[in-house]
Amino acid sequence: MTLVAEPNSSVGPDAKLEIQMLHDRVLVRVPRDDGERRSGGGIVIPATAQVARRLSWGDVLGVGNNVRNVKVADRVLFNPEDQLEVEIQGESYLVMRERDIHAVASERTEHGTGLYL
Repeated sequence: MTLVAEPNSSVGPDAKLEIQMLHDRVLVRVPRDDGERRSGGGIVIPATAQVARRLSWGDVLGVGNNVRNVKVADRVLFNPEDQLEVEIQGESYLVMRERDIHAVASERTEHGTGLYL
């Protein structure tokens, strides 16, 4: 992933800086929701409905050197309320530790649950 340097940076206004995650950090993009959801039975649930705390799915865009079980392009399940948000080129991303990820949905099926997204 690349980031355009700030105009007052010593690198210059047109330089592109690559973002590299460190240690056990994971960079995740959360798909934007329109607010309302649909239940398995087809019932529309408005965004204003009170529900229990929900975990979210997101796409991994970058991983640090010490991340062992998550790869770039995996879909991961995590608690969005406990994560740090960063804005890159006007888009929001989450930065989290690998240990904050609850599940990975990928094509690798070594020890899966038998459930599919």
